[in-house]
Amino acid sequence: MTMSPGLRKFMLAVHLISSLGWIGALIAYIALDVTAVTTQDVQTARSAFITMELTGWFVLVPLASATLLTGLIMALGTSWGLFRHYWVLISLLLTILATVVLLVEMQTISYMADVAASGADPRGLPGSLLHSIGGLVVLLIITVLNVYKPRGVTPYGWRKQEEERRKRQEQRAASQPRAQ
Repeated sequence: MTMSPGLRKFMLAVHLISSLGWIGALIAYIALDVTAVTTQDVQTARSAFITMELTGWFVLVPLASATLLTGLIMALGTSWGLFRHYWVLISLLLTILATVVLLVEMQTISYMADVAASGADPRGLPGSLLHSIGGLVVLLIITVLNVYKPRGVTPYGWRKQEEERRKRQEQRAASQPRAQ
């Protein structure tokens, strides 16, 4: 089922806002993460870890979920399809991976925020910088894939293209007047 042009543009706008918002929020999160693990001030470390948890659950997780959902809707509602092109499939798999890693990592972040909120000195906590930077790299790769849309059709996409080509040829042949 193909979306109407108006709905497609609306969904594309929502998808772009959520995915680019995810990248922007992750950059802010990385700043908090760096602050949490490098500061010598206990209060600053506490605040950073607690803010990382809030940012994660109330900004990153909703944006990741919205990106995944709107990406699926865009793939299923446009001619790109979900399984026709490798770049769409790779983008989907990387988005799922990034979302799952985020959800798993949020458990650790919540633990670190709890330690910080308990009054203990959080300056020895490791933070999540490796996951944060890795997530940013993955999101940037997805963005580049979606901008450049490299060629490459999956076997399923190839079959679909052939079916559509055959159908067009049959329609043209049926609409041509027959010579008698």
